[in-house]
Amino acid sequence: MEAQHPPRVLLGITGSIAAYKSAELTRLLVKSGFEVKCLMTDAATQFISPLTLSTLSKNPVVQGLSSEGVWNNHVELGLWADVMVIAPLTANTLGKMVNGLADNLLVATYLSAKCPVMLAPAMDLDMWHHFSTQDNLQRTLKAGNHLIPVGHGELASGLIGEGRMAEPEEIFQHITRLLAYQSDLAGKKVLITAGPTYEHIDPVRFIGNHSSGKMGIALANEALARGAEVTLVLGPVKIRAKQGVNTISVTTAQQMFDACSDHFDQSDIVIWAAAVADYAPKTVATQKIKKEGGEMQLDLVKTVDIASHFGQKKKPNQVLVGFALETQDEIENARKKVIKKNLDFIVLNSLNEEGAGFGHDTNKVSFLYPDGQKAIHSIKTKDLVAKDIIDAINTL
Repeated sequence: MEAQHPPRVLLGITGSIAAYKSAELTRLLVKSGFEVKCLMTDAATQFISPLTLSTLSKNPVVQGLSSEGVWNNHVELGLWADVMVIAPLTANTLGKMVNGLADNLLVATYLSAKCPVMLAPAMDLDMWHHFSTQDNLQRTLKAGNHLIPVGHGELASGLIGEGRMAEPEEIFQHITRLLAYQSDLAGKKVLITAGPTYEHIDPVRFIGNHSSGKMGIALANEALARGAEVTLVLGPVKIRAKQGVNTISVTTAQQMFDACSDHFDQSDIVIWAAAVADYAPKTVATQKIKKEGGEMQLDLVKTVDIASHFGQKKKPNQVLVGFALETQDEIENARKKVIKKNLDFIVLNSLNEEGAGFGHDTNKVSFLYPDGQKAIHSIKTKDLVAKDIIDAINTL
């Protein structure tokens, strides 16, 4: 069995006057039992001595792509860390990160890191508010990085406003919260279905729906980030979950059912987020059906109701969560499904809400519980909806 290690923080330091705060942050982390390695750009060494940081971290400071003729392996650094924190983050380094300009060890390590990355920007007022900076910031946050908000106060230029790096104690709190958050599903096995199913009519045509799989994939990524072992049974969509999610690609409702059958019993949490076709053609033509005559009749049969089937097999400690997409009598119909499918709660989303439903990057949902309780959430990105769902599961 692999030995447990203290939480590992890779602290990236760039060329800002705020670099002096990295010494106090390093001290706080080491004092609290973290293992810290400091990674400095050349510009950072103009503001704080590597000797100071190596003394405080009790590890050699890593600077260039090579040291004394030996290559500093950026891949190993990225794999070593449980979290990478770039504090301070300058506008220059932010621009390089967003555009993949790996001309120093810090950015090369960032581009290969598998761990969460936290950003603590530090720059003057006008630089912080410049369109280029804000655009780059949004792009890097969209990639899944975590922002530690800037502070408001006196800046190095003498101006008063936003742009100063958060204080070391605040950054420390963000780090500890993230690492605790990352492990709240540790040891749990999570099964998630996502996307549509396609029920073939002939080799060319099928019955399907507009599901993009975005919500289910966001859930898989969120569960993975929080320490779970995740299996995603994914219908025919173009996007994919993050590396580390065990993705099983399927096409039909029967294939999805079969894949779930292999994983349901050992799963602690099951989330039915797929839009499974309710009906499938009774027979599938082996050749393309020709357009002949007038109307064509298509005989359909019911597909297996995956959530209902496994709801009857639910174990005492399993958590089952379903989804409902309704166009009328939303609350009433969703409540019936909670009971029928033996769910711990159901996530109701509506096509009547602008920006919600199939294909959108945002969603507006309500959680309905068997005892009649209801939690209504505002419209937000599907990544944030996924966080809300996992948080709700953790309260059960």
